[in-house]
Amino acid sequence: MNIGTMTCIIMAGFFLIFAIIFALLKEKGAMLISGFNTLPKEQREKYDKLSMSKDMRNLCFVWYILFVVGGVLSYIVSKYVAIIAFVIWLFFFIREVHFDPEKAFGKYKGNC
Repeated sequence: MNIGTMTCIIMAGFFLIFAIIFALLKEKGAMLISGFNTLPKEQREKYDKLSMSKDMRNLCFVWYILFVVGGVLSYIVSKYVAIIAFVIWLFFFIREVHFDPEKAFGKYKGNC
């Protein structure tokens, strides 16, 4: 087993755990989302926390699948598949990062 396979499987494990945590906590899981927990309480009440938590659960589950596939293919095909899995994940991760709370959580505003 190469280092890429092991790394992909470890990352998949982390994201599966995160997906389970968001699934179990439901709307309380929104407090685990970076940036949301720093908003004032009055402002946090304006957002649909259940939808936020579901979206994070789904996103973590997709990343879990990406790393499982990357790890299996890295083991079967080539160790370089793990690098491709990490690059794909990094692209989607950076796409999800927003420094403006309105941009990050705007689609959840007013849905409750």
